[in-house]
Amino acid sequence: MKLLLDTCVLYPTVMREMLLGAARLGHFTPLWSARILEEWERAALKLGPEGAAQAAAETALLRAHWPKAETAPAPGIAARLWLPDSADVHVLAAAIAIHADAIVTLNNKDFPRHTLAEEGLERLGPDELLYGFWLQDSAGMEALGARVLAEANRLSGGIWDIRPLLKKARLPRLAKALAR
Repeated sequence: MKLLLDTCVLYPTVMREMLLGAARLGHFTPLWSARILEEWERAALKLGPEGAAQAAAETALLRAHWPKAETAPAPGIAARLWLPDSADVHVLAAAIAIHADAIVTLNNKDFPRHTLAEEGLERLGPDELLYGFWLQDSAGMEALGARVLAEANRLSGGIWDIRPLLKKARLPRLAKALAR
């Protein structure tokens, strides 16, 4: 399954680590465009120069780990597309160009299901997607959750539990599943 990851699911660290960890487990092939990665880097500027530098380093690592994941919209595709937020047309155009099966996003209102269906695409939320992977591969997803939790604790110097960490990351169904 080929899934285009919208900026809003790449920028929060925990959500990104869970999604990319699931991709490393073989649950899906991640896809993005250069513009999506650039949006992530611009959003990280809100954290200051360190945040921007970290995002640039992480996007370089993504490109190295998945060299075939990046696409550019084919010329002319964007001109024929419409979405409620015209700033998101590039995401849909990239998904069409790379023949993705779905777009993973939190922006439901900006990606109407009927509009995506006309292009042969689905819209998936990260929580429903990751929960589905847990249903298929609970051991793999539990190990992934443990790694993400350990890294969050290492970076924060705190003591997170998996459920509040994932709930804060807007992954409540997965949080409940992994907290069992």
